[in-house]
Amino acid sequence: MVFTKPEIIEWQSQYPILKDIMDLNPVFWSNPNLKNVEEMDSLPLSREDIEEAELRWQRFAPFLERAFPETSSTNGIIESPLEEISQMKEEYLPDMEGTFYLKCDHELPVAGSIKARGGFYEVLQYAEKLALESGILRKDENYDVFSTDRFKSFFNQYSIGVGSTGNLGLSIGIISAKLGFNVSVYMSMDAKQWKKDLLRENGAEVLEFEGDFSEAILAGREATEADPNGYFIDDEDSEHLFLGYSVAALRLEKQLKEKGITVDADHPLIVYLPCGVGGSPGGITFGMKHVLGNHVHCIFVEPTHSPSVLIGLLTGEMDNVSVHDFGIDNRTEADGLAVGRPSRFATIISDQLVSGIYTIEDNGLYRQLANLADSEGIYLEPSAASGLIGPDRIYPYTEANNIKLSHATHIAWSTGGSLVPDDHMAVFYNKGKSLG
Repeated sequence: MVFTKPEIIEWQSQYPILKDIMDLNPVFWSNPNLKNVEEMDSLPLSREDIEEAELRWQRFAPFLERAFPETSSTNGIIESPLEEISQMKEEYLPDMEGTFYLKCDHELPVAGSIKARGGFYEVLQYAEKLALESGILRKDENYDVFSTDRFKSFFNQYSIGVGSTGNLGLSIGIISAKLGFNVSVYMSMDAKQWKKDLLRENGAEVLEFEGDFSEAILAGREATEADPNGYFIDDEDSEHLFLGYSVAALRLEKQLKEKGITVDADHPLIVYLPCGVGGSPGGITFGMKHVLGNHVHCIFVEPTHSPSVLIGLLTGEMDNVSVHDFGIDNRTEADGLAVGRPSRFATIISDQLVSGIYTIEDNGLYRQLANLADSEGIYLEPSAASGLIGPDRIYPYTEANNIKLSHATHIAWSTGGSLVPDDHMAVFYNKGKSLG
């Protein structure tokens, strides 16, 4: 769909914030369509779906533990720690009320990013489905059998394709190749070379495109669907990716209880989630709302040059609009967030669940990255640092909704960084320090 200049002018009149978005100025937008859990319109998924997804993760734990020894300490469960970042708060957010935590998805085993949640999950559910339908698997047996040559030979008949800016492709490439699938990752121009190299080292085919994320997805979908045994993982429209992310809420609920953290009207939980196509923050938000209720407030974060979900929700056009329609170039150093068009599936759900969205300039990502490294000794890739400024950006929303922050818990959700080569990380850090 192509939008005319008069239509965009009309939107600017209806939504004054749109001019700032088009001028690439950082903004905060509060979602007027936010609903309480009990008031939400019918959604295509439920809490029961989240719990079923967690059971699937548990079934595959024996396989994951054998296939990836780095998961042995958690018995094959892929999860990240929740760490308080009090020094970051004290040194760089002196006016912040409440406590500040980092959900360390940059430490997720194997793939080193949040995409291990969704990407791994979708491949595992597909592998389970094929194995059950073929009769080589019984649901009640030990899933350690997925490590055997018999299963790898079986999956070698099938191919998996995915379009990616980097981390999703990395997670899907690693887990698919480990199971025995033939996997092809269609990567946009934003993807970093080291991620392409790592994929190839793990047995995935990497195909590179000069265009952006949407072009890579289109090419990947067409090529994969031309194969009768092909399965395309569609980040723009995937229920399974979404559910894989949603299970994080059950895990976080347990971590909060272990730390004695209450979530209620007097103790709100505010979560800052980096946002690309919208699947991972949308899935986590969906899980949070169903598991922790109305007093968790989820805020998405997008680069000023790639505010695709913000524009889709603001205009109500969802995935019908692209940032390019508004003269925005979709060029950002936050490669995982460099998405011009939002997810169809996730955005429709997030429309009722996300509290707001703020945008951040690339230089702000580098500053926050360096600040975290200096204060906590934690190193993230640029996109993963986007939530660290959240407590300074939340006030328009909390004041308008009379949310008391004195006993609030803030969580910035990191998304990647542990696999970044040291020389690349040094470049990120030095750039952040040079910006002051």
